[in-house]
Amino acid sequence: MSDSKPWIVGETPPGEQRHAPATMRNRDAIVAVLRDILPPSGLVLEVASGTGEHIVYFGRSFPDLTFQPSDPDPDCCQSIAAWTQREAVPNVLPPLPLDAQAREWDIPEPAAILCINMVHISPWESSIGLFEKAGTLLDPGAPLYLYGPYLRADVETAPGNLAFERSLKSRDLRWGLRDVADMDALAARTGFARESLTEMPANNISLVYRKA
Repeated sequence: MSDSKPWIVGETPPGEQRHAPATMRNRDAIVAVLRDILPPSGLVLEVASGTGEHIVYFGRSFPDLTFQPSDPDPDCCQSIAAWTQREAVPNVLPPLPLDAQAREWDIPEPAAILCINMVHISPWESSIGLFEKAGTLLDPGAPLYLYGPYLRADVETAPGNLAFERSLKSRDLRWGLRDVADMDALAARTGFARESLTEMPANNISLVYRKA
């Protein structure tokens, strides 16, 4: 079953750390992929940072990089700030209230962009916005990294992911698992090509795209 639940849904007071149980299960596998694609230095933008747990772990794992977390949800931004303060990671910047569908992103040009578990819990327009802005901001050869559950025509969808898809649709009909072929087509329209697909824990995958 997919481990992509954004966080524990409960009575987490604003300003406190939210916790996504999946982070502990997938963060090392994600770091293993990132070690092969991230540049040795520069700014790495994470779109839809959620709880902030991934970004502080990445900050510790890649001390020579600077990480810029972001999320359109104010409560998530507060959680990101709380995690960053708690873990005292000096190379993680304060979170930005960035929306993938915004007309422009007012940020410095990053050397890489990460987006973990956003595509399936947002409208398709958010994925379009992500690729369009990445195409504007990234230099040729720079990576755009995606992680999450996806559909593939040549791979049977795990029963847990099918159940997760039904759950997503019950919350918002605009949400749902995307097909890798559709992601590749969107990438091609916005100046990217897929470099790799890596199997990840709990029926998730990593997709690495490079700016042409």
